[in-house]
Amino acid sequence: MKRFMCCLAFFALVGAVSAFAQDAATIVDASRNRIDAATVLTQSKMVITAKSGSTTERVINQYSKDDQGGNSRIIIEFLSPASVKGTRFLTIEKKGGNNDQWIFLPELNRVRRIASSEGSGSFMGTDMSYNDLSAVSSRDVDKDTHKLLREENYAGSDCYVVESTPKDVSFEYSKMISWIDKANKVVRKMEMYEKSGKLKKVMEVLKLEEQQGYVTPMITKLSTVDAGTSTTVNVQKIQYNANIPEGAFTTRYLETGKP
Repeated sequence: MKRFMCCLAFFALVGAVSAFAQDAATIVDASRNRIDAATVLTQSKMVITAKSGSTTERVINQYSKDDQGGNSRIIIEFLSPASVKGTRFLTIEKKGGNNDQWIFLPELNRVRRIASSEGSGSFMGTDMSYNDLSAVSSRDVDKDTHKLLREENYAGSDCYVVESTPKDVSFEYSKMISWIDKANKVVRKMEMYEKSGKLKKVMEVLKLEEQQGYVTPMITKLSTVDAGTSTTVNVQKIQYNANIPEGAFTTRYLETGKP
């Protein structure tokens, strides 16, 4: 970082920029930590739309629960169709560290660890990468530099528009721009950019509902711009603070389906 000369004008400028950045980080932090439930359990239908317009559907269960150290843990289990039934995925996002990810594929009958180099790869033929599953919307605020670009109305809601630039240059995206609803802190839209600066993906929340006192995205669409494809997740059931056993977040569960 460049060092500025001791000048009142420069000090005023630096102070203003620092406050602005702090405001942006606070907004993002409030958004990513807006739900204080101990656990979240959902059943969703995924609709994968090809460039031709043809669609395939998959039904998944997802279990989320932080451990005592504050590490985020997510299990995704495929229920249908038969071609993917029994596939299970576990991701553990370590607070202040890297992610650990494993997948169980029934046809191979074994658990495989996902290497960090595979983070940008497609997850089960969807528009979501392995990074998208854990490291974008829930990543530690300190991993990025945040800048408040503007305030504007999006889909009928007044939003903060915040640019988040990863400090780790090896991360899949060069920057992410989020439209954060001022009223409920939900990310209504997010744009994700390639290293070249080109827009790669767009996430949009298409439907919100209040569930157990929490404003909850019920329909979310992720589009890959160049490919002309999209994956829409329709939440059919959701339960906050459900009893999810610790044994569910293990590689043993991936193999057996039993906690």
